[in-house]
Amino acid sequence: MKRLEQSELIFGRMMRVSEPHLIERYNQALKGFGLKPTKLKTFRIDMTGFSPEVAVELDDNQYLDPRGVNRRFIILSPQQLELPVVHTEFSNTGKLMHQFFDGNAKAINALTIKDVIYGEIDDPILEARDIEDLLSIEQVEFKVFTGQNLAQKALDLRLLMDRLRKEPNAWRDDAMLQRMVDLAQKTGDIRTNDLVPTELVFRHNTFWSSHFGGVYVFIDERETTVIGDPSAPGFRRSRPWQVSYIDRKDKELVYRFLVETERVDIPRGSWIEPSGYIDQRIRTLVAMLAHHADPKEKHDITSQRWMKSWMNSNSRMVEEEGTLPFLLWAKREYENWNNVDLDEIDDRGRFILTRAKPGHEDQWLVNRLISDYVPFDYLSRYVFNKPSFYADYQTWGEPLKEAVVEQVRDTYLSNKSRYRSDMFGMHQ
Repeated sequence: MKRLEQSELIFGRMMRVSEPHLIERYNQALKGFGLKPTKLKTFRIDMTGFSPEVAVELDDNQYLDPRGVNRRFIILSPQQLELPVVHTEFSNTGKLMHQFFDGNAKAINALTIKDVIYGEIDDPILEARDIEDLLSIEQVEFKVFTGQNLAQKALDLRLLMDRLRKEPNAWRDDAMLQRMVDLAQKTGDIRTNDLVPTELVFRHNTFWSSHFGGVYVFIDERETTVIGDPSAPGFRRSRPWQVSYIDRKDKELVYRFLVETERVDIPRGSWIEPSGYIDQRIRTLVAMLAHHADPKEKHDITSQRWMKSWMNSNSRMVEEEGTLPFLLWAKREYENWNNVDLDEIDDRGRFILTRAKPGHEDQWLVNRLISDYVPFDYLSRYVFNKPSFYADYQTWGEPLKEAVVEQVRDTYLSNKSRYRSDMFGMHQ
């Protein structure tokens, strides 16, 4: 994993914490959670305040995510809004954090000048024991605390100011006036500095959860659909009158659901040919086939010359495996903008040629789901499904690890927004 860190394919774009006052504030939050303070002189944090270095020190990768629900957060700076979420059990944790930052920007800017903000994203459950527990999370509330209790002190000062304005003789209360002075010295002028977060409740919409081997929950106006492992507790038994359940191994039913709910971009030459979508599938497939043929051999997986040479030298293997001939056939058809009858393609082939519908609010999640069915495309899995990419990476030989890291770095990390726009039609 060291190669991934050095190339910023894991724990990339995190914020370095090394200033003593910020470390002290971080420790105030850890103590607030009942955890041991860190002795580190420097460490990195993501948007939620998770630190891989602190996790190692505490020997607890879940120190901000106990039992996988009610996610904790530590905010030292408004700059965390621009950071990724590198460790979470729910795919929408980043979205919820963005909503909290956006809805309370003034308070976060003011509070973090002097204090740390910490707390938890409060769910209505303490533990996910079955599917029903996941379905019961319809909204979450941010429970917010500060190290020096500045938010509560600001509320206290505001109440005292109201008393001073509304009670005729309040100005005679010397003790109250002194209390206001003491509070103001700590909070500053609360008429201009809003120290109290007010946007705290947010909807918990469509999401993926790591629980029970991975569960997708898609929420539509009239129905909720769960895609997962039928052996998961509560599968097909929780709210069967309003929840539709799909076995994730039933590719035909999963694909039909995505088409019928208009969550996917049906394969057409108008977007496939200019996007280079099939070309990426071919490149990644050939790289994986070559790796399986000889894990110790190093290949130039970005070279067209090498790719054609390897395909010719291993034509029998290619034909027997079958995916590459299918992709080459599809490429020829779509280059001529011919329509391909999806009914004549098997379920695996449909997923290989499909992407999430651009602009759909579930676009990220659908592309993640599609990547589950196209495991050889490591580039797509890195973009949308990093946990699976990291698990795959651990199984590869060193030559493929090195080659893929270079390719991801040069192809995706060099210009993320352009890559996502060209390949997946994503413009956010």
